[in-house]
Amino acid sequence: MTTYVHDFSDGDKDQKDLLGGKGANLAEMTNLGLPVPPGFTITTEACRAYLAAGHEPDGLADEVSAHLATLEAAMGRRLGDPADPLLVSVRSGAKFSMPGMMETVLNIGLNDESVVGLAAQSDDERFATDSYRRLLQMFGSTVLGIESEVFAEAHDALKKERGTVEDLDLGVDDLRALVATYKKAILEHAGREFPQDPREQMDLAVRAVFDSWNTDRAVLYRRQEQIPEDLGTAVNIQAMVFGNRGMSSGSGVCFTRDPASGAQGVYGDYLQNAQGEDVVAGIRNTVSLADLADLDRTSHDELLAIMATLEKHYRDMCDIEFTIERGKLWMLQTRVGKRTPEAAFRIAVHMVDEGLIDLDEALRRVSGAQLAQLMFPRFDPGAERTLLATGMNASPGAAVGKAVFDWGTAVEWAERGEDVILVRKETSPDDLHGMVVAKGILTSRGGKTSHAAVVARGMGRTCVCGAEALDVDTKEGRFTVRGGKTVHEGDLISIDGSTGEIFDGAVPVVDSHVVRYFEGDDVDDPVVSAVTRLVEHADSTRRLRVRTNADTAPDAARARRFGAQGIGLCRTEHMFLGDRRQLVEDLIVADDDAGQEAALQALLPLQRADFTEILEAMDGLPVTIRLIDPPLHEFLPDLTELSVAMAVADVRGHRKKRQRKLLEAVTRLHEQNPMLGLRGVRLGIVIPGLFTMQARAILEATAARVRAGGAPQPEIMIPLVASVRELDLVRHRIADVARDVAEETGIDLAFKVGTMIELPRAALTAGQIAGSAEFFSFGTNDLTQMTWGFSRDDVEASFFGTYLEQGVFPVSPFESLDTEGVGSLVRTAVRLGREARPDLHLGVCGEHGGDPASIHFFDEVGLDYVSCSPFRVPVARLEAGRSAVR
Repeated sequence: MTTYVHDFSDGDKDQKDLLGGKGANLAEMTNLGLPVPPGFTITTEACRAYLAAGHEPDGLADEVSAHLATLEAAMGRRLGDPADPLLVSVRSGAKFSMPGMMETVLNIGLNDESVVGLAAQSDDERFATDSYRRLLQMFGSTVLGIESEVFAEAHDALKKERGTVEDLDLGVDDLRALVATYKKAILEHAGREFPQDPREQMDLAVRAVFDSWNTDRAVLYRRQEQIPEDLGTAVNIQAMVFGNRGMSSGSGVCFTRDPASGAQGVYGDYLQNAQGEDVVAGIRNTVSLADLADLDRTSHDELLAIMATLEKHYRDMCDIEFTIERGKLWMLQTRVGKRTPEAAFRIAVHMVDEGLIDLDEALRRVSGAQLAQLMFPRFDPGAERTLLATGMNASPGAAVGKAVFDWGTAVEWAERGEDVILVRKETSPDDLHGMVVAKGILTSRGGKTSHAAVVARGMGRTCVCGAEALDVDTKEGRFTVRGGKTVHEGDLISIDGSTGEIFDGAVPVVDSHVVRYFEGDDVDDPVVSAVTRLVEHADSTRRLRVRTNADTAPDAARARRFGAQGIGLCRTEHMFLGDRRQLVEDLIVADDDAGQEAALQALLPLQRADFTEILEAMDGLPVTIRLIDPPLHEFLPDLTELSVAMAVADVRGHRKKRQRKLLEAVTRLHEQNPMLGLRGVRLGIVIPGLFTMQARAILEATAARVRAGGAPQPEIMIPLVASVRELDLVRHRIADVARDVAEETGIDLAFKVGTMIELPRAALTAGQIAGSAEFFSFGTNDLTQMTWGFSRDDVEASFFGTYLEQGVFPVSPFESLDTEGVGSLVRTAVRLGREARPDLHLGVCGEHGGDPASIHFFDEVGLDYVSCSPFRVPVARLEAGRSAVR
C-alpha cells in the first residue's frame, strides 16, 4: 500500500523525487538536529495520483489526519482550536525549485473564533488580527484564484488613508477593517465565504498546490528550464512560527555566499516584525545580517553557526529561510541556492581551494550555458551615460530595452521583436511570462533575496532591485526618479546588474572580460581566473575534441584563440558571394564547355587564395572543407524580379542577350523545393568541373603551404551523399586532380576525403559509405530537417510555438538535438561506419555541436569531435569536459 505522507523526521535530502526539494531538505535539517518547526510532507506520488484521477487518492485524507494528530500532540495544540489554536503553513515543493508554482499560504487554522484565542494566548491582539488578514489575503489569491491586486489595492488604500506607507503603522482597528474588507472581496470575487473550518482550509490549500503544477506560469517555467512534466509536486505542512510578533521577531532569507558575485562571506536580508513572504515579496526594504547582529546578537550568532553547518554538510552554497519569534531562531527551509554565472564559477573554485570539493565536482557545478552568459557584452565604461538611479545589483549583465510595466505588454512587444525591460514595484509569480521574455528586470522594492532577484538569477536575466528613488506607477505606465526625470512606457533605459545602476537611453556595450581573456588579453578579474581554471581542467579531462565552423581566415584565427583544435566545417558557398557572384553567373549561362571552363579558371585563383589563408590560420590542425552545397540558383537573381526587369526592358527595347540567357538559366534551375533538389554531390556530378575546380584550389593551396614551411591538414568533404556510388564518382575525380597537382608541384600531398552525413539514407547505409570515406561529419541541421520532414526556415515562425506549448517537443530540435529520432540515426551511422572502417574519424558540424546537451550525447555515442561557431568554442570545451566527469 502506497504511503503518501511522511513526517519530516522520516526523510533525507536524497529523497527529492518523492518529497520534493523543500520536503527533503526540511527532513535533512530535522535529522541534523537544527531548530525546525515540526511538520509533514505529502509526496509527489500523491500529486501524480491526484492529477491522473482528478481527485485525491484513496487513503490520503486518513494519512493526513494521522500525521496532523501527531503534529498536534507534539505542539500541544489542535488545529484551529478556538482557545489555543495550532496554525500551519502549506507550501508547494517540487523536486526542482519552480517560481511558477503556488505561493505559500501561512496561518491556516485562523477563523473568526480562533483569532480571538490567538490574541488571548499571545496577549497581542494586533499580532493576531494581522495574522488573520494575511491568511485571508494569501488564501484568497493563492487558493481561491482572486487577483492579488484586489487585496493589494485595498491595503494600499487604507495606508494612504492613514497617511503612511508602512504596514507597521496600521493599528488593530485598521487591521480589523482590512479583515472585513478582505472577507467581502472573497465573497464578491470567489462567490463563496471564506471557509471557517480549519481542516477545510488546509485541504483546499493542499488541492491548490496539486493544481498549481499545471498552471500556465508553472508550465512556462518548466519549458524554460527543461524540467520534466511528469514529476509532480510535494506539499509541506508545517507548524507556524511567527516573525510578526513585535520588534523582537522577524523573518529573513540568507545565503552562505553572495549569490550574485560569488564573494565569500554570508549574505542575507532580515525584516523585523514580518512574516517570510514579506521578505520575498519585497514589500519593505530589508536590513542586512550585520544589522541583525545589532538587533539580536544571540540569534545572529546561532544563525551564522547553522549556516556554516549547512554549507559544510551540503558542500555547496545554501539558500536559507528563517524566522525569529521573540528571540527564538527557527529554520524554515534550506536548499542549494540559485546563483549567477559569475557566482557559479567563483564559488566552485573557492570550494576546491577550501577542500570541500575536487575539480571534477567543480566542473559538474558550472555549465556551458553559464559560460555563454559570461561572454555576453557589458556596458562600455568609457561611453557617455546619464545615471537615473542606483539599486541593488541582484543579477549581473548589461540589458538595454524599452521600459514596460506589465507582463502582458512585455510579451506582446517581445513577440514583435522589441527588447524590453520589465519595470515593477516588486514582482510576483504572476509576472513570470514577462520575466521570461524581458532582457532585464527592474524593481523599486526588494533586495537580493526578493522574488525578482531569485527568479532572475535562476533564468540568467539581468536584474536591479530595490531602486528606492523610483516611484513606479504601473497603471499609468511610467516611473519617476525622485526629484528627477519621468520615464514613460516605451522609453529606452539601460540597467547594469553588476553595479545596480540604471541609465537613461541606450548605453553602448563592449566585449566582456571573459571574451577579452579568450582573445588573448591579460585580464585581472576573479571571474576570469575561475573560468580559466575550470576550462583548463575541462581540457585536461575531455575525450571529445572541439573544432570550429569558420569560412574566413579571421574567423579561423579567432576560433583558434578561443581554443579550437581545427575546422570542422568551412562552407565554400560563402566564397561565391559579392563580386564573385558574376563569375558564377558566367558559369551558368556559358554556351559551351569552353565558356564554363573560362568561368572556372577565373574562380580558381580566388578559391586557392581563400584556402591558402584558412590553412595558414589553422596551420598544423585539420581543416574540413565542404565542397559547394546549395543549389546554383541561389547565386542568381530572383526569378520574379528578373522576369519583371526583362518585361520592362522589352517595353523599352533594351533587352540584352545576356539577360535572356540569365532568365533562361534561372527558369531552368528554379525548383519548388531546392533543399531536395540539385545541390551538394548532385551538383558535382551534373557539373563536374565545379567540384574539380574546388578540389584543385584546395590541393594547390595545400602545396603552397607546404612550400612555405607549413603543415596543412586539409579534409575534403562531399555533401549530401545518399549513395556510396555518388561518393565514389566524386572521390575518383578528386584523386585524379591530386595526382595532377602532385606532378605539377612535386609535392607529396596529404589529405583526406570524406562525406557529410545529412540524409537518413546515408545514416542507414553508413557501412557501405564508410568503405569509400575516411571520415564522416554529421550535418545535424539538415539531418533534423530531413528526419522531421520540415524546413527550418518555414516552420520556426509558424507552428513551432504551438508544438512547444503542446509538448510535441520540449525544445526546438534545431536548438538541441532530437536524441530519440535524429540521435538514433547518428547512433546507427556510427555503429555501421565503425564496423566497416574501425579507423573512421567521426565528427559533427551542425550548430548542435555547440549545444551543451547535444555535446553530451555526441560524447556518449563515440564521436571524435564537435564543431561549432567560434564564439561557442569555449562552451563546447567546457561541456566536453563536463561530459567526461559525469
